[in-house]
Amino acid sequence: MDRLIAMRVFVTVVDLGSQSAAADQLDLSRPVVSRYLAELEEWVGARLMHRTTRKLSLTAAGNETLPRCRQLLELADDMQAAVSVPADAPRGLLRISVSTSFGQAQLAAAVTEYVRRYPDVSIDLQMLDRTVNLVDERIDLAIRTSNDLDPSLIARKLTVCRSVLCATPLYLRAHPAPQQVDDLSQHNCLSHSYYGKSLWHFTAHGEVVSVPVQGNISANEASTLLSATLAGAGISLLPTYLAGCHVRSGELVRLLPNAEPLAMNIYAVYASRKHMPATLRSMLDFLAERFTEEPAWDKRAV
Repeated sequence: MDRLIAMRVFVTVVDLGSQSAAADQLDLSRPVVSRYLAELEEWVGARLMHRTTRKLSLTAAGNETLPRCRQLLELADDMQAAVSVPADAPRGLLRISVSTSFGQAQLAAAVTEYVRRYPDVSIDLQMLDRTVNLVDERIDLAIRTSNDLDPSLIARKLTVCRSVLCATPLYLRAHPAPQQVDDLSQHNCLSHSYYGKSLWHFTAHGEVVSVPVQGNISANEASTLLSATLAGAGISLLPTYLAGCHVRSGELVRLLPNAEPLAMNIYAVYASRKHMPATLRSMLDFLAERFTEEPAWDKRAV
């Protein structure tokens, strides 16, 4: 058995959701796909998938095996790419999905620099504050902020997303600033519909602290919360890539500097590594170079 091919078959079946679709993409017959899956299970020593006539689902062993297969395939593809003839210069259309706030605050400038470097590339930015299906919606690349990515996704970590607790001087003149995280329960807290709508998490004095919050405004994207916060509506927990400049300018005041809000990771997510277009690979490398582990927007403390 060619174990790399077997792992590629397994990953493709998971990504596409069926053996028939995987067989078509890999140019293999359905029986060959089934045989590779069976041989991989024999090698691993455990059943990897529940197979029914209607759908496939991963077993516990399959969930453990999937990310390891992806890692091994990535190493194999990188080794092959390192010794192969360089591809043509990037060209064509890339469709990228990103949240409204990160797209406006950071990604728009990044892709402007990218297309300046590669003028034969066109970028279609889809500003969507929901999780997209990459295949169904024909998205080449999605930028996602999470600490709990779906293990079936192919993802490359770009950078970290930190948050800052803040309010305007106007709000703080009418409401005494919180002195400890528990005080937040007494304030009008403007919350994100998807991230900590009713419970905010911090690390204070080496311990994880969670505090229930409530307020009269919530929104499904951070730019709207920023506007409401700047208008003096209440206290917000906002990403530093968006609010950091307003803290530095004095428009917003950082609160509880000894309580560190929960940080999340920012990933580039894509559908398949197989025969990755040169344009997508170059965009991934470009974003990884631009959005480093210590992002530029955090280099000046807020």
